[in-house]
Amino acid sequence: MSRVIVNALEKKSKISKNIYGHFSEHLGRCIYNGLYVGEGSPIPNVNGMRTDLVEALKNIRVPVLRWPGGCFADEYHWKDGIGPKEGRKRMVNTHWGGVVEDNSFGTHEFLEFCRQVGCEPYVNGNVGSGTVQEMSEWMEYMTFDGVSPMAELRKQNGREEPWKVKYFGVGNENWGCGGNMRPEYYADEFRRYQTYVRDYGENKVYKIACGPNGADYDWTDKVMEIAGEYMDALTLHYYTVPTGKWQDKGAATGFPKEEYYATLKKALRMEELVRKHAQIMERHDPAHRVGLIVDEWGTWYNVEPGTNPGFLYQQNTMRDAMVAALTLNIFNAHSDRVVMANLAQMVNVLQAVILTEGEKLVLTPTYHVFDLYKHHQDAVLLGSYAETGLVGTEGDLVPDLSVSASEDGSGVIHVTLANTDAEKPRPVELTLEGRTCAGAEGRILSGNMGDYNDFSAQDRVRPREFSEFTAEKGGIAFTMPACSVLELTLS
Repeated sequence: MSRVIVNALEKKSKISKNIYGHFSEHLGRCIYNGLYVGEGSPIPNVNGMRTDLVEALKNIRVPVLRWPGGCFADEYHWKDGIGPKEGRKRMVNTHWGGVVEDNSFGTHEFLEFCRQVGCEPYVNGNVGSGTVQEMSEWMEYMTFDGVSPMAELRKQNGREEPWKVKYFGVGNENWGCGGNMRPEYYADEFRRYQTYVRDYGENKVYKIACGPNGADYDWTDKVMEIAGEYMDALTLHYYTVPTGKWQDKGAATGFPKEEYYATLKKALRMEELVRKHAQIMERHDPAHRVGLIVDEWGTWYNVEPGTNPGFLYQQNTMRDAMVAALTLNIFNAHSDRVVMANLAQMVNVLQAVILTEGEKLVLTPTYHVFDLYKHHQDAVLLGSYAETGLVGTEGDLVPDLSVSASEDGSGVIHVTLANTDAEKPRPVELTLEGRTCAGAEGRILSGNMGDYNDFSAQDRVRPREFSEFTAEKGGIAFTMPACSVLELTLS
């Protein structure tokens, strides 16, 4: 029996809804034949945006969406993606698959997609191959409500009113594909570029600096020291690669139990990364004015056999659901510093929440975890404790239980738990301190570690109602199946 204690009196930080954000890049079938099918498509759409996909994303309350990359952001020139589509420039997407990018999905289309989903746009600007003027004019084009060349150009392209664009990233992975810069050089470039990313009218820009790759703590230290006062947030990128080898990352399906636990152990490294980068940020920013944004995270495997290796298309199993649950619990626990996170990526790429093929659409196990966790958005983190043991294989042992608890604006308490054991159910006794626990309702996602949904079996893995509780003094007792994620609503 594992004991879990939730303390309703121990109110901590607010869990920003933006922790449950997503990422869309011009990569593979994320944009084209993913979220955007075009206005003339036989697939039901509104202004080219796939209707069933929009509805599915609204269901999980997507709060924020990052675009256009990724590595693509630092070779993207926004003026190529505006105006009549027949006149837009065509280019080769050299980063991702060598395909022709026709720029039919640009600024207007992205902001229209965000409007339909009901999420905030997070636009990533081009530092690597772009200019200060180009970045400055993009913000002017999107947000200026006055007389100016860019505002006039926007109006000529059919948009009279400016948009609200709060989140703006000044470069992406500038330590790598965004320019191979040193931290000192990037920090100075950030100071220069952000100067001209201006606030217009009531649109107040939240300026986001490129942060480190994984455990590059020196990058965080130097960029915070040189440019910390000019930024609102710093990013962090970390991908879970089961084998630890980029040349052979491991398969997305058909993996052995040893690789399941190796994946979870590597996913749990996120806690160390967030904690240590936050400690460095603390030295430069003890007031916590600067937020930490993990705007690329998720699993990365070998692509599916027979697919373009530059498209990064991979299946999504219960193993991915466990990675999502563990990672989101970590972000919740560090919500005093983590203000946003963006799963890579939204559709058909890496740890996608949705897969599409023609008219067919599949919700992945990861999608269902975001559905189970959506009540944490903008709720208050509560103190929680779980008695845990270790499960796994030699060298790759992980805690058998992960938990997060929050109280929403109506005073309702939500608890999310993950049983990482691939084979054994987990009896749990949950005690609620500081409040009477009269009962509970639940939803659970469970299955074998390799189970997944595909276009021939779209609902093989899906949540079900969970009501197998027994009353205990001050709480409830229940048994979680092996490899499962549970959401509880306590009353």
